[in-house]
Amino acid sequence: MVSAQTIGLLRCARRALEGGARSESPFGCILSRMFGGRSSEQWIAQYASSHQHPVNRACHTFGIPIIVLSLVLFLWTIAYHPLWKLALGLFVFGWVLQFIGHAFEGKEPEFFHDWRFLFVGVRWWVAKVRGRA
Repeated sequence: MVSAQTIGLLRCARRALEGGARSESPFGCILSRMFGGRSSEQWIAQYASSHQHPVNRACHTFGIPIIVLSLVLFLWTIAYHPLWKLALGLFVFGWVLQFIGHAFEGKEPEFFHDWRFLFVGVRWWVAKVRGRA
């Protein structure tokens, strides 16, 4: 059985392909629906509001790029297998930092309530590095 969300995404893509009211690409339409029609700035603002404690912000400032680096290393393990232990160690360490930060904040991570916040952390980190978060 197909979910209502899947049907909505398919309708959105079909309207885009047919040149509906919005001249949006099917991919853009699907992403817009998938992310609840919110802008990147709105997602980052909500993410930032639950990351106010300085220790939590510091843990995320270091933990997020460590996790991203570990994911890149996991891809490299396809060609060079000995890197998998380093990649796994960095991945675990990055997540430990995240949860230590949330212990100081006294709040659960946002992705416990909405999985899409797993994709917001990197955008928040980039905004923070640029002085916008």
